[in-house]
Amino acid sequence: MTWRGPTYRMVDGERIDGAWCHVWRRYRPDGEYYLDDLVVFADGAISCGEGTDLAGLAELLATGWLAATDPEAPPLPDEPSKWASRRGEPLTPEGFLLEVADRIEELNERPTAGQRCWDAIRRFQREPDESNRALLRAAYLSVPPHLRIYVLGDMDRQDRPLRILLTNVGEAVGGDGPVVTAEMHQGVLDYFGRGDEGVESEQEQRAVRHSDDPSEPGRPALVSHETVYPQGWPEQPGLFMLRNDFPARIVFAGESYASVLHGYWALSAADASDRGRIRDAASGREAHDLGGRAAHRSDWPDVRLAVMAGLVRAKFTQHPELAEVLVSTGDARISYTGLSDSPFWRDAPDDRGRNWMGRLLELTRSELVARRLLRPEETPASGRR
Repeated sequence: MTWRGPTYRMVDGERIDGAWCHVWRRYRPDGEYYLDDLVVFADGAISCGEGTDLAGLAELLATGWLAATDPEAPPLPDEPSKWASRRGEPLTPEGFLLEVADRIEELNERPTAGQRCWDAIRRFQREPDESNRALLRAAYLSVPPHLRIYVLGDMDRQDRPLRILLTNVGEAVGGDGPVVTAEMHQGVLDYFGRGDEGVESEQEQRAVRHSDDPSEPGRPALVSHETVYPQGWPEQPGLFMLRNDFPARIVFAGESYASVLHGYWALSAADASDRGRIRDAASGREAHDLGGRAAHRSDWPDVRLAVMAGLVRAKFTQHPELAEVLVSTGDARISYTGLSDSPFWRDAPDDRGRNWMGRLLELTRSELVARRLLRPEETPASGRR
């Protein structure tokens, strides 16, 4: 069963997370089955045409209104040997109910049956006595049967090490497998021990490779909203200064521009007369409008990102008071939103939004901080810029 998400529903203003999978559903007792979505939520609510819960889902499965597998699919042939089989247990209504219950646990960030099984394995490794083996057996059997071959994450051995460990010495595993010996039990413990050593080694290597990762979570994402100020820009510093249409005169590539937008759209124009009109526009918005109507340079798609990076860098290095606003955002991810800019530049709630402006602001912020650390004599406090 493949689960998809995320999805959610709102209850009294609270978001309830969920996940969904496909099931087969019919609308009449003797009708055909149709593929439908079964949605499971963290509060235990289940939806498939109608609202229900785990008990109601069990009733729908038992009475044939829902099916976890295609009822018209031919049955799989019997395996000659359960021990030699590479196929997991068949998906049954009972197993599906266990899987749905597991999904609810996961949505609530509580341990799933598979995670509880691993906890029992760790307990048995520390104290390999019969009481802990009984606890391990119960934890293993609580895993949905069709998912047990995946519980160890080892698709070569599947769940065979556990099946050996849970079989008494002198008995055949599953009735047709090898007869278990004490040496085989020890071999399984050695197998888990090697796995632990491998995990520890990987964690050590990752710690070295990722040693420059922040040790603590960063600030929450910061959203730079597109805002119109009919009475003029506010006098007090604020995040609005991060916007490209904020009037901050800059010098870039030998020309002076009233804002980043003036520079960007002027430099995009193929014709010199258009570049002049855009550069001299009364506002950033007017520059944007004129630039959008002018013919663009043929190489503009190839150079526009570098040009914008240079303009943004010029804005914040040539205006220390604006640099202070940008640096004050710390390490927060910057989401640059709005409707005036193309999805290439802004954050958008679909796959088109690439948020390049937010990323360039974060890069420029990092450069400003690095300059202060590496070349403190050039900071504004020293009077040299």
